[in-house]
Amino acid sequence: MIVDGVFSGGGMKGFAYVGAIQVLEERGIKFKRVAGTSAGAILATFIAAGFKAKELEEIFDELDLTKLLDPPKFVVNIPFLKWLNLYKRNGLYRGKLLEKWFKQKLATKGIYCFGDLPKGTLKLVASDLSNGKLLVLPDDLKNYGIDCDRFPISRALRMSCGLPFFFEPVYLKNSKHDCVVVDGGVLSNFPLWIYDNGHKMRPVLGMKLSSSSDEMPPREIDNALQLFEALFSTMQNAHDKRYIDRKHEKNIIFIPVEKYSTTEFDMDEETKKKLISIGKERTIQFLKTWTPVW
Repeated sequence: MIVDGVFSGGGMKGFAYVGAIQVLEERGIKFKRVAGTSAGAILATFIAAGFKAKELEEIFDELDLTKLLDPPKFVVNIPFLKWLNLYKRNGLYRGKLLEKWFKQKLATKGIYCFGDLPKGTLKLVASDLSNGKLLVLPDDLKNYGIDCDRFPISRALRMSCGLPFFFEPVYLKNSKHDCVVVDGGVLSNFPLWIYDNGHKMRPVLGMKLSSSSDEMPPREIDNALQLFEALFSTMQNAHDKRYIDRKHEKNIIFIPVEKYSTTEFDMDEETKKKLISIGKERTIQFLKTWTPVW
């Protein structure tokens, strides 16, 4: 079966996607077009570039994200300067090593820019904070006077994965000023609307790193930190929840990984394997009853 795929953000929880993709590949389900935000953008890109499930498992198994965190050299081991850098540069880490890693992996498939892929097969979501709008890459790059086909996919991935305050933003120039671009999850963490828009060419299969609305318990908010987390999560998901109705939910694999951390960059092997196992189990369960609705 040929489908279009849309993958939500979720940071390190994205290891669960590896297990889900393994099951889909075994069942003969292939993706024609893919889209995603943040961690989902990484998965979408690797699928579009031609990586198979086994290759994805090897890539993420060997990945040590702590080596891709790149604070400016002058702030290493000096906590005060780290926070000063956050204030001045809007992020604890530069994000350049992460972008370099994306570039190296994609280069093994001969993929560098959006023009190296069939047109329309990959769409990534980012957030332009300067203009208060959501970006779909590469489509919206033309609004900044940028050649979409020649724009590096590794840079677009860095934009979509640019967790605010954690990584420094990417800056896009337009005719008036530099635009601050960060993680797409700020405005749309699960962009199902990209392909499920009333003009579908084939079934659209979504994967979301959370429980379904029926399984989601109310949040406990007992302190200011929990209030901030709940506020940010609500901002991330409100747009997408409004779009997803019961009909859409039938085409979504919900992977319940709420208890795992988005930013656990030193995640151990046991946790990685557990996430992969959850992805497998939920996908197998989903496919038992799935009849594509489109």
